Amino acid sequence: MKQLYYAATLYTLLGLCSGLFYRDFTKSHNFTGKTELAVTHTHLLSLGTLFFLIVLALDKQFALSSQRLFPWFFWTYNTALLWTVTCMTAIGIRTVQSRPESDLLAHLSGGGHILLTIAFTLFFACLYRPATTHPQAPTPSFATPARG
Repeated sequence: MKQLYYAATLYTLLGLCSGLFYRDFTKSHNFTGKTELAVTHTHLLSLGTLFFLIVLALDKQFALSSQRLFPWFFWTYNTALLWTVTCMTAIGIRTVQSRPESDLLAHLSGGGHILLTIAFTLFFACLYRPATTHPQAPTPSFATPARG
């Protein structure tokens, strides 16, 4: 469970830093157009921070981290998100610097999105059994309530 907290914390820091980088980098280049840098902080904060805070709550409720596929989900998701955001950052920097689009970066970014899809599939596989299994009904108490 600690690793989920640390992941959420890391993505918060990365998200805030990427927002700062976007603002200062575009300002220093007098760039006012559209760039991928504008959404890297949003991706990090939503797909990183918010998602891992939700997973943390679900883990507390359903013990997701005890599922066999959980480590596969966790590391695939982190790799995919960091890979995707790194590609977005590189594409955004190239845009601000007026460099031509890169087919290689576009393909690499697509690979990151494919990995994210695999990670989400692993996540829902981990969540399926705990979320769809009906919990055992609580045992009724045989103590009679006090009458007053």
